[in-house]
Amino acid sequence: MSGPSTGDAAEVITKADLVAFAESGNKPPEKWRIGTEHEKFGFCLKTHKPLPYEGPAGIKAMLEGLQRFGWQPDYEGSNVIALTMEGCSVSLEPGGQLELSGAAVENLHQTCSEVHTHLAQVREVGDEIGVGFLGLGFAPKATLAESPMMPKGRYQLMRDYMPRRGQHGLDMMFRSCTVQVNLDYGSESDMVKKFRTSLALQPLATALFANSPFTEGRPNGHLSHRSFIWTDTDPDRTGMLPFVFDEGFSYEQYVDYALDVPMYFVYRDGDYIDALGQSFRDFLEGKLPALPGEKPTLTDWDNHLTTCFPEVRMKRFLEMRGADGGPWRRLCALPAFWVGLLYNDGALDAAWDLVKNWTAEDRQRIREDVITSALGTEMPDGRSMRDFAGEILDIATAGLKARKRMDSFGDDETHFLNALKTTVELGKTPAEEMLEKFHGEWGEKIDPVFTDYAY
Repeated sequence: MSGPSTGDAAEVITKADLVAFAESGNKPPEKWRIGTEHEKFGFCLKTHKPLPYEGPAGIKAMLEGLQRFGWQPDYEGSNVIALTMEGCSVSLEPGGQLELSGAAVENLHQTCSEVHTHLAQVREVGDEIGVGFLGLGFAPKATLAESPMMPKGRYQLMRDYMPRRGQHGLDMMFRSCTVQVNLDYGSESDMVKKFRTSLALQPLATALFANSPFTEGRPNGHLSHRSFIWTDTDPDRTGMLPFVFDEGFSYEQYVDYALDVPMYFVYRDGDYIDALGQSFRDFLEGKLPALPGEKPTLTDWDNHLTTCFPEVRMKRFLEMRGADGGPWRRLCALPAFWVGLLYNDGALDAAWDLVKNWTAEDRQRIREDVITSALGTEMPDGRSMRDFAGEILDIATAGLKARKRMDSFGDDETHFLNALKTTVELGKTPAEEMLEKFHGEWGEKIDPVFTDYAY
């Protein structure tokens, strides 16, 4: 969950400025980059409880320890709430989940190196202070009452607002983790095809990365509980966005959608001003109750876009949001999956051909079914998600081969898909592997997850 943008920007006068803001993301293919974000649960090595902000084994101590590697602290008031270095950031989710937002890199080899370096740094500091980190999609043991809240003004506003809009907003905030990838587009037409294809395929990503079968120490009946909680978090700002598939979908249509998402806040001089439920359209006209007479800047719009949570989100790039957090290899596999499909025209066309005839009802049903069925989900053509996944992975592999981005050993990027290919070959998601262990060698106890699946 992104922090606020704080840079200067010209005053927004009309909706056309917002459309131009989206259009300014257009880049030629040689400038397309890959930005990967992943979140992880911190826990006390002795007690397996989530980490408080303060204390010798807390999130603040982690952030202070990481500064030895050159990370620079960002503060909200007197509290360090993020670190930055060379286009990367380390930030805090509401319940203390630690997020790496990676730099915009050229290839997947760089992505995986970045992830490896970050996790090594986290492990070094964590070992010193008695802290571990876990790659799952949902907290396997902690209750909401046990989940701390990080000292960020945005999160205080969200905590109060979320229960008014859905059953599971607080679970989303405090007990979920994801891995996401941000990818570029070349033009409006390229954006439209990438948006539609990736949105239709988000449930496939949910199935392949399903990794959240436990709640408060017991199986919860889902393979991706993280995906389940998003189905009832806030209908104003989540979901599969059926309008993206309407004829004539454009930058302007997405702007209209985002304008109608109720606001959370306006960020001014280090403070979050409560604008909960207010309209950005009113803000454009200088009629925002929270700041009467004041008009927004493009920075305010950029901040507002971070409060929209659909399965694919557009800012000046497209953000893939359908996957559970997971182990190291899968942090590299998610960007490989989407880069293979979206950064090669032949692969993009082939993937779109497989989903272009699905109806809105098809897409919604698949999204709901993968929560419990994952690779066993029935597709519109009658075959299983497992069979469909194999075909899509073949397309992604061809897309990565065509990129010809080699590492120092002469290997291309296709091997980053191996973890997903194994999942399809075995027909078993990470969640199902954990459930087998829970009912077998773990003796129906959850604590072994903190050793077997820690980074």
